[in-house]
Amino acid sequence: MKIGIIGAGQLGRMLALAGYPLALRFQFLDASADSPGGQVGPIVTGAFDDPASLSKLAADVDLVTYEFENVPVGALHAVAKSRTCLPPVEALRVSQDRLLEKQLFTRLGIPTPPFRAVDSLAGLRGAVAALGLPCVLKTRRLGYDGKGQHYLRKPTDVSSAWRALGGVPLLLEGFVRFDREVSIIGARSTRGETRAYPVVENTHRDGILRVTRAPHRGAALQKSAERHLRRLLDHFDYAGILTIEFFVQRGRLVANEMAPRVHNSGHWTIEGAATSQFENHLRAILGLPLGDTRPVGRCAMVNFIGAMPDRNQVLALPGVHFHDYGKAPRPGRKVGHCTIVAASATERDRLLRRVLRLLPR
Repeated sequence: MKIGIIGAGQLGRMLALAGYPLALRFQFLDASADSPGGQVGPIVTGAFDDPASLSKLAADVDLVTYEFENVPVGALHAVAKSRTCLPPVEALRVSQDRLLEKQLFTRLGIPTPPFRAVDSLAGLRGAVAALGLPCVLKTRRLGYDGKGQHYLRKPTDVSSAWRALGGVPLLLEGFVRFDREVSIIGARSTRGETRAYPVVENTHRDGILRVTRAPHRGAALQKSAERHLRRLLDHFDYAGILTIEFFVQRGRLVANEMAPRVHNSGHWTIEGAATSQFENHLRAILGLPLGDTRPVGRCAMVNFIGAMPDRNQVLALPGVHFHDYGKAPRPGRKVGHCTIVAASATERDRLLRRVLRLLPR
């Protein structure tokens, strides 16, 4: 069985690494021949919406998946005419538009921040009057790692926000004064089998995930998150890994966004769960039995942003696993991560503090 992966970033690379023990082979499509996936499989070099490149990928594989949200939906529809493409293209289409995503959440009874579509400066002023300040103006499409967002804290911010982001369809969201940020990752197979990983707590800075701690304690939150997750999985007749990111506000989950793919907040599962999210994604899209999602300890994940720490110093810490994506250093770029697996939350957090001190300043 050979799987085509649209995108050859670190997520695609980790999918292939998880699949080789299952006797799977992989081929990627990416604009760059130097992407991390090239370390573990051949890359068809071309644009994601280039018909010739897509046809070349599809012609040589049995099934197609993708590793990031910004794949053109039209391109996937074209691929799906000749090859099964999972997760479902409809899930990708909805996730690419923040308005469609929030509208679906609302229809399924998944709580969200208050929101308004915005297409003009006058419309923005009206939406701000309706939602109140502070609030967040976001592009409806192509926002990732904090990009395409502008915070409005006072009336004079309205014009500057419009100048920064206007000209494309926008969404205004009420600001959520949250206690913490969490996410849940679930898998659903083509046979309808469903499993969920434990809710995890995430720490962001500058819009980029920095640290994940797993599992997050709280049976009520876990039950609520799994209920919301299953509504989405069933709605799309989903196959693969699906992630929902939430704000926790006074003990209540408020959905921020979903990602129809393997997710950064699930990297801890590589060493920290009985079955990683990457292996379960492959099992799910192939209709294989899903693997156990239980954690094997108290875990954490630390993203390496911009530059790698000293490998020897990180590896000297017990229970710490080092992942280098082979990317050139660049400010704001995810170049690697480490996972921590410990017997207790106290020991995990002690190791986490030591790792954080090793990060380049």
